[in-house]
Amino acid sequence: MRRYTVSPRKDWQKKVESVGLTYHTLDSGVLPNGVDGPQPYWDESVYYELTAREVDVLEAATERLQEMCLAAGQSIVDNRRFADLKIPASAVPAIVDTWNREPPALYGRFDLAFDGSQIKLLEYNADTPTALVEAAVAQWYWLQDCFPKADQFNSIHEKLIAKWKDLKPYVTEPVYFAHLDVDEDAMTVTYLRDTADQADIRTRDILVSDIGWDARKSRFLDLENRTIASIFKLYPWELMLAEEFGPHALETMSTMQWIEPIWKMLFSNKGLLAILWEMYPHDELLLPAYLDGPRDLQDYVRKPLLGREGANLTLMANGEKQQTYGPYGAEGFVYQALAPIPNLQGNYPVIGSWIVADQGSAGIGIRESNTPVTTNTSRFVPHLFR
Repeated sequence: MRRYTVSPRKDWQKKVESVGLTYHTLDSGVLPNGVDGPQPYWDESVYYELTAREVDVLEAATERLQEMCLAAGQSIVDNRRFADLKIPASAVPAIVDTWNREPPALYGRFDLAFDGSQIKLLEYNADTPTALVEAAVAQWYWLQDCFPKADQFNSIHEKLIAKWKDLKPYVTEPVYFAHLDVDEDAMTVTYLRDTADQADIRTRDILVSDIGWDARKSRFLDLENRTIASIFKLYPWELMLAEEFGPHALETMSTMQWIEPIWKMLFSNKGLLAILWEMYPHDELLLPAYLDGPRDLQDYVRKPLLGREGANLTLMANGEKQQTYGPYGAEGFVYQALAPIPNLQGNYPVIGSWIVADQGSAGIGIRESNTPVTTNTSRFVPHLFR
């Protein structure tokens, strides 16, 4: 895996906006050259080149990690490990029921440390993964414009459409697509809705804040008082359950189709990392991880069980402590050995490896940071392979 610099396309902003990447520039940040101010989130002045062998290794690792996570989910259910993950007791019956019934699930993203040979799982974003538009679409069009004879590890778009085609007999149309009033979330859902449209599924868009509740009939409604029977929601289950309508969502498990299903709470929780290590100690794809403290780890990261975008991390390396801040941590932590993220001229790339349910490994996106911690300001850079 090699990192190259290249001149961005002329009018690259308009080009990525035309495919839905409207959030391509951050309000502020600092690049490796020390320049402060508005910075690109989408950064096509850089690209990564992989070999076909490296793509094969990443694909196989992603498939195997999914199998391991499914086994871990079964173990959590069988051994009632919900309290270890700080999952509310009220949600447990719904999680167990949906786990056993296997209602429709869609996609997820493994975040991996990869140096060209060694792969280590950092975490699994299985409930509300983003960076999808840039991985599935924006970097593909970059490839066609800049390196049309090269290839890319990217079948995300095709596999999402294939999955929606599989789901068509099981969903009640129209399928609602719910999100917060945030640009990235809105465009992610717009893209996913488009893949469902291409699978001939009728869809509707709705803000989470616009969903109503009919107490008399125990059902959710849209702004025109139409019943919502199937819904994809880009909104975390743990936040939903803390909302006023959270208990109502639990009431609808047998009458509504929720995508992602509530059992994804098992995979969106970083406590999964410790359970995986218990089940597969010393596995080459895993880092040691514990729920009760760092144990004998000298270099490690303390992660909130429900943290996002690198917030509230404590990183211990060579006896020195670094911290990030944010709203997470009250739910508890997992302690994971420090990952061997490669340092390429002061840049730390993390692979986001996508999987589509029943369709398998679907491709990758790369986020690049100036530190070993990937945050919401880390740059997305495209890739290719030959």
